[in-house]
Amino acid sequence: MDVSQYLEIFIDETKEHLQNLNTEILNLEQDSENVDTVNEIFRAAHSLKGMAGTMGFKRMQTLTHDMENVFSEVRNGSIKVKGNMIDILFQCLDALEEYLNMIQESGDEGTNDNEPLIKQLNEVLNSKEGAAPAAEKAEKPAKTAPADDTNGQKWLSIKFDDTQKHVLREAVNQGKNVYGVTVKVQESCILKAARAFLVFKALEDLGEVIISSPSVQDIEDEKFDLDFSLVFISDSALDKVLQAVKSVSEIEDAQGAVIENDKIKDIAGETAVKTGLSTVETAAAGEKAVPEKQPPAAQAAPAKGNEKKSQVSKPAVNRTVRVDIEKLDVLMNLVSELIIAKNSLVSASGDRGGNGGVNEHIEYLESVTTNLHESVMKVRMVPIESVVSKFPRMIRDLTKKLDKKMELYMSGEETELDRTVVDEIGDPLMHLLRNAADHGLESAEVRKAAGKPEAGSIFLDAYQDGNNVVIEVRDDGAGINIDAVREKAISKGVITPEQGENMTEQEIMNLLFHAGFSTAKQVSDISGRGVGLDVVKSKIEALSGEVEVKSKMGVGSTWTIRLPLTLAIIQALMVDVGGEKYAISLGSIQTIEDITPDEIKTVQNKEVINLRGIVIPIIRLNGVLDIESKKNPDDNMTVVIVKKGDRLAGLVVDELMGQQEIVIKSLGRYITKCKIISGATILGDGEVALILDTNALF
Repeated sequence: MDVSQYLEIFIDETKEHLQNLNTEILNLEQDSENVDTVNEIFRAAHSLKGMAGTMGFKRMQTLTHDMENVFSEVRNGSIKVKGNMIDILFQCLDALEEYLNMIQESGDEGTNDNEPLIKQLNEVLNSKEGAAPAAEKAEKPAKTAPADDTNGQKWLSIKFDDTQKHVLREAVNQGKNVYGVTVKVQESCILKAARAFLVFKALEDLGEVIISSPSVQDIEDEKFDLDFSLVFISDSALDKVLQAVKSVSEIEDAQGAVIENDKIKDIAGETAVKTGLSTVETAAAGEKAVPEKQPPAAQAAPAKGNEKKSQVSKPAVNRTVRVDIEKLDVLMNLVSELIIAKNSLVSASGDRGGNGGVNEHIEYLESVTTNLHESVMKVRMVPIESVVSKFPRMIRDLTKKLDKKMELYMSGEETELDRTVVDEIGDPLMHLLRNAADHGLESAEVRKAAGKPEAGSIFLDAYQDGNNVVIEVRDDGAGINIDAVREKAISKGVITPEQGENMTEQEIMNLLFHAGFSTAKQVSDISGRGVGLDVVKSKIEALSGEVEVKSKMGVGSTWTIRLPLTLAIIQALMVDVGGEKYAISLGSIQTIEDITPDEIKTVQNKEVINLRGIVIPIIRLNGVLDIESKKNPDDNMTVVIVKKGDRLAGLVVDELMGQQEIVIKSLGRYITKCKIISGATILGDGEVALILDTNALF
């Protein structure tokens, strides 16, 4: 069987299971008695074992099998969850992640058998009172003890309810056959439940399963050894029924027997019905039935030639589809082209003048393209939960590593971002959280002396703000020592002593993002505070986002990341500067003002305006872009007030051309030096307009 075609699905699903296990084992550490958590861990380990086995990754399968054994004993109450056990389980997850990384890189799990871990898991298993050897620990589900008859056959007690008895009698009246069938799966079978499901599927084509032992639910949960029995109604001959069962791979044997008519008529009594390998006994009314859940039986047997297939435990159909991100990119590109075509039509119809019919069609096209764009965007949006869910485990590990007490509080995990952004945001967030844990939070003794709780708090909050998503990483630690940062910057040659004297606190804090800081040696209190922060800044700016830091000595620091919801299509304000067209994202525009030349004042050689009590710096775009302005210096000026976080600036433009939905086209890797241009767009008339990056203009 060629499993390579399933490799991508295997990798995706394994990542989900590993994340689920991380989360649930953390929950187990907090509440070791929670049965739901234990069951969830058992299920995830069980699924991973089956998947790894199917794909032929034996080492991965062995490790997850031993984890599953441990949780089987925890479920039974034979083993109590203790601190060292949690550590061992986390080491197992790290080992599984290592296997997964190897599989991603080379398609093979590697040669590490992780014997020390397997030994530790077996020691946990053997730690239970009166433990049998670990090799015998494979899960054996609880079952009613079978009684042997004279032929050494097993007797399994099944209770038929009134409906099932009625269905059986009706089947006999219509001349149908009733069989008892016992199916045995091979000992080497990895996915017993899947094989059993395929047996039920094969039988469905030939008739109707009335009841099974053990119950369908138990078979689904693999709570059976190697065989299960069922009572089956069919028009087909017994040989054909058994042949259908044996056609399923990894089925070792199938035997059956016809249940005689008089036995069915007397089914309310204590009659035994043979099922080949074992025996089904009809329990008397009032006697306790063994199966917990029986397959839904039809109210009455259907008439001949009009057989209705029985519904034997079918898995729920998942409502989601996994789609390769590249396919979505192609779809997105087509939507982009459609919007450009729509803009061309708008432009062309404007040239021809009042053509009512064309305008009507254009309005309809506009509505369709907008809806299509929104739909594609929604398909591309994923919650950031997929990134942040791994952080609680990271903080737990850092707590032990740094020997500090700390708690992580997260909110807004359901906030959605474009898939491409979510894939890239993980590393920057991890850097910031590590910074907060390592350099932000003080030790328990220092915190106690400062009158703070011994356990430090780190907060990760995400929320939508207009067309942006904001992610904040906060800590209640020592804050940033401005003087130490200034001295470090001077000693590194990042700034001169004179510059250091004239810089504001915020400007000094922003030096942490300077590449010169990333080589900091452990010398002072703030050493390493800037490690990787230049990488964080460049990565976020590559996503058209921004990162800021605010801090207060002794109170803590807040790192704010602001990201655009989408990187493909935006609403923009088109402006004219010196006869050239530029686009400014609507998301960054606060207001548009009409300013007289005498309202402009000068502060420290910089032009500012006082707008309703707020002093706002002025940026003349014709100067920045090196274009001759078409406007007379004495005329009123059109100023677009833009914001970056809580800062404002006024961009002076020659004239406004209106709002437009534009497609962002990358300038390519050759034009990366010009920071104030974030891309370009093609206008309706085929002209290219550059998109201004207002963040860079600040």
